Amino acid sequence: MLSFCEAVLRAKSVQEIWSRHCQEMERYGFHRLIYGFTSFRKGNNFGHEDDLLILSNHPKEYLDIFVGEGKYRNAPMVQWAAQNDGPCSWRVVADRAMRGELTPGEIEVIEINHRFGIRTGYSIGFSDPLSYARGAIGLVGRPGLSQDEIDRIWRDNERELMVMNSLVHLRISTMPYSTGRRPLTDRQREVLEWVAEGKTTADIAIIMGLTPSTVEKHLRLAREALDVDTTAQAVMKASVQKQIFLNASHAAAAR
Repeated sequence: MLSFCEAVLRAKSVQEIWSRHCQEMERYGFHRLIYGFTSFRKGNNFGHEDDLLILSNHPKEYLDIFVGEGKYRNAPMVQWAAQNDGPCSWRVVADRAMRGELTPGEIEVIEINHRFGIRTGYSIGFSDPLSYARGAIGLVGRPGLSQDEIDRIWRDNERELMVMNSLVHLRISTMPYSTGRRPLTDRQREVLEWVAEGKTTADIAIIMGLTPSTVEKHLRLAREALDVDTTAQAVMKASVQKQIFLNASHAAAAR
């Protein structure tokens, strides 16, 4: 596990971390993973899809339905992870089903999952010091493994699995990442950085060798890209999403 932790800490990109994590979880019997993180949750959900970072090794056909059609919002374990911290066996879904507690939307998601061979697993909800940030991961058991076997794997390896998944979440959540929204251009990043430094539009125009109207244009386009109303909101959102004040290597990874 130490070599895994070292590799995650050395990684230069989100995809590098994710690829290594998928390989490692496969060793424990979890062959499909889906991870979600947002810096802009609303209430007890994960907020707007365009602000979500979604990582998965599920097949595209499944993701087109589960994520693309927004079915994840009715997934019982996604709902659980959005409101709870720590790990939870998927056995709770079977228990709720036996008690007749599942909603029609939840039943539909379970039927979709079964169609793609997704029947057993574990989910983890990750808390964050920021009230508007939230992460979660779903670990799907390899076909042929019962929930009893998955629960036994978890009991036997809980400390290692929690350390590895928590480290991956903490590392990814502090790195630049792309979402469904178009990324900021270099010019948009630069003008937002100068605004964050307290510079006026006139100041920025002189510093960057542009006209004030061109600076305003870049600020307007940045607000549109981030889907916010004010420049102050744009600076905050770009900062939280690690889109500004990046060194050269991280800036390249964010594009």
